[in-house]
Amino acid sequence: MVACGTAHYACYVAKYWIEKLAKIPVEIDIASEFRYREPPIEHATVAIFVSQSGETADTLAALRYCSGRAEKIISIVNVSTSSIARESDEVLEIHAGPEIGVASTKAYLGMLVGQLLLAKHWDSANKLDVSFDEIAELPKLIEETMDCEKQIKDISEKIYKKNDIYFIGRGLDYALAAEGALKLKEISYLHAEALAAGELKHGTLALIEDGTPIIVTASQNHLLDKTTSNVQEVIARGAYVIAIGDNQSEKLENISDEYVTLPDSNEILTTVISIIPLQFIAYHVANLNGESIDQPRNLAKSVTVE
Repeated sequence: MVACGTAHYACYVAKYWIEKLAKIPVEIDIASEFRYREPPIEHATVAIFVSQSGETADTLAALRYCSGRAEKIISIVNVSTSSIARESDEVLEIHAGPEIGVASTKAYLGMLVGQLLLAKHWDSANKLDVSFDEIAELPKLIEETMDCEKQIKDISEKIYKKNDIYFIGRGLDYALAAEGALKLKEISYLHAEALAAGELKHGTLALIEDGTPIIVTASQNHLLDKTTSNVQEVIARGAYVIAIGDNQSEKLENISDEYVTLPDSNEILTTVISIIPLQFIAYHVANLNGESIDQPRNLAKSVTVE
């Protein structure tokens, strides 16, 4: 799987689903690195390229490197007439509609859903504990999740003047943390960093001081105890903890300064909707700082140059 930026973080989630549940090994590459390291590609390889615009220069170049080497090239794009789509064997269009802002939001959700459907079809052993009917309920879940916006706005008013904000999570939640940090950087221009929660003790704990915002995603209940333990580490150093999880995360909720409760749903779908509060945080922090949300500085909607 090859992609850039937001699409690359979406691939992390797909890697977890496909490897853990469909038992198919997945390698993820940043497109700008992939093309220059010239990796060996066995013929019995499926190469998947993910891009909102379908015109991302590095991703397109990586696709062309795989052409003739990989057995099949699949693209997951939002524009079915794009260059990446035209040069693929198969196209999975995410149908997110035009993404008006430079920072991708609904397209990211579309990428996750497209990859979830792909994993579900590959799940021959039926280990992916979500049904197509449950996936079809996602629009309703998303609408329910958006009810958290007022709470997120209140939280944003407490952190928008901070210079450093850290996002942590484990497993799939680390991928969400990376995307949440990217969104905050893109439109608010604050320093935001994502970490696998278990890596805090390998250096970053030295940066935590009184009032440092730590945003925690906790959508996977089997990792909840480990995540909660990491949160206790930052609390001991004075961090201001904002946690996002479901109503089964009582222990985490009790120790957090702020807790955003997600609607009840299948755990896999909880992971998908967990990105929405993170997107709202980026929006409201940027808005409170008076920044342009749809047109952030130094960035372009479609990255058509290296």
